[in-house]
Amino acid sequence: MRYFEDFHAGDTFELGQITVTEEEIITFARQFDPQPFHIDRERAKNSYFGELVASGWHTTSLFMRLFVDGLLNESASLASPGVENVRWPRPVRPGDTLSARFTVIESTPSRSRSTLGIIRSSCEMYNQQNELVFTLEGIHFLGRRPAELNKTEER
Repeated sequence: MRYFEDFHAGDTFELGQITVTEEEIITFARQFDPQPFHIDRERAKNSYFGELVASGWHTTSLFMRLFVDGLLNESASLASPGVENVRWPRPVRPGDTLSARFTVIESTPSRSRSTLGIIRSSCEMYNQQNELVFTLEGIHFLGRRPAELNKTEER
């Protein structure tokens, strides 16, 4: 288990990889972002992208999956008050294999709650050609290491 104290400015965590299929792109978009360039291969040919591409929100959800599996499930994650500056500099296409990275920018103990700390992060995702396809700045609330664990570790 990782606690707030285990995260320091500059720490970087590789979160793994995920490959997105055409079927997944279309299924997600039909439910949440049914624009033609996300749901119809033929109509997408006449779009700005010239081909079928994933919704940016789908890309964000793929990052979240990697983040949860690669880091959050093994940490004392409590919540997040939000994210800032979500960007999709390149589209995600069917067959792309995406790699995600989480970097701690700042780590600050909460002034109002002694049991939690606040982490600011830079999050990125790249395709298989190492092209940046997603960024966001995150804010995360993490639990502090319980005092009894600190005493056990000192022994």
